[in-house]
Amino acid sequence: MKFIFSIASFNAFFFAFLILQKRPRVLHDIILILWLLYLGLFIGMYSFYTHDLFTHFQLLSVSFISLFMLHGLFLYYYILTLVSDKKQFQNKDFLHFVPFILFNLYLLSATFFPETAIKLNIEKLSMDNDPPFLFLFFLILTSLSGTVYFLFAIKLFRKLDINIFNNYSNSKDINLSWLRRLVFIFVIIWTSLMTVTIIHHVFHMFSMAFCTDGLFLSLSVFVILIGYFGLKQKVILFSESIIVSLDSSEIQTKYAGSRLKNSEAKLYVEKLEKHMASSKPYLNPDLTLLQLASDINITPHMLSQIINDHYKLNFFDYINQFRVQDFKVAIADPKNKSYSILGIAFECGFNSKSAFNRIFKKSTGLTPSQFKEASL
Repeated sequence: MKFIFSIASFNAFFFAFLILQKRPRVLHDIILILWLLYLGLFIGMYSFYTHDLFTHFQLLSVSFISLFMLHGLFLYYYILTLVSDKKQFQNKDFLHFVPFILFNLYLLSATFFPETAIKLNIEKLSMDNDPPFLFLFFLILTSLSGTVYFLFAIKLFRKLDINIFNNYSNSKDINLSWLRRLVFIFVIIWTSLMTVTIIHHVFHMFSMAFCTDGLFLSLSVFVILIGYFGLKQKVILFSESIIVSLDSSEIQTKYAGSRLKNSEAKLYVEKLEKHMASSKPYLNPDLTLLQLASDINITPHMLSQIINDHYKLNFFDYINQFRVQDFKVAIADPKNKSYSILGIAFECGFNSKSAFNRIFKKSTGLTPSQFKEASL
């Protein structure tokens, strides 16, 4: 087991070094580098001490366990910097570190009170040992941190979905599907192992070594996955004027204060429809709101307002309705009889089989195959 942990620690440092070479390097890359360095040191220290840490270094082992609070925190800020326009940290961001700091200040103060320090024992954590209330409180916070930040991550992914629909005509490579799966798997493992740990302390089943080895084995796998995919992750760019905030204090009428008059909106609608019919920009699978706005010489904010108000659609659905219509025409054309469904879909601007099937079914109520059979 030590060998596996040592390899994982090395991989964390190795991926951190590779990401350090990325150009340009943005905030989410910096957070990932710090996260990997933290994981490398964390897992490396455990591989060196393993179970001796809990039997011979009582307070140090508790402080070591407190480091689990940082794992969910790094995860949260990594996702946050990917799905928002956040470019630097603010003072309020450091409030997330307060529980971790207070936990370790509590442990530090306990060193001055031997009668309290002797009760701060992870191995002998039971009500018979009469552990201090604050000690139990911080341990509960540590165990809940992974789940709490998982819920925060879900909220951030919801924000990402809204911003994709407002800015992009496809979600391939920018919907962070790899990270969603990783978060989901992590929270299942985290919750399971925390449950096992509680069972260990309450019913004296399993062993502390089993619990900690399980946690660090899952972190070892996590290091490889987060490092590999994080290295390939590109920057997700949104039009700053229509980035959606999920902060309740910032929720306002989306286009409040817009200076776009009805007469101007009508002209822009005509201009947009003419451009869509003549240039067919939707055939570009990577078309964005920013690109289309530039093509017709309008601000992204105004274009978004026109699409939302006039067509009652978001940008994603607006563009894909043209692709679906082109596909319906193309699949019924005898000249395309020798082409595959997917081949025609790609010619119409789609770039993902799963996305095409989902969008087409939503639009027509039929799968592409069913529509083809019905049109013959």
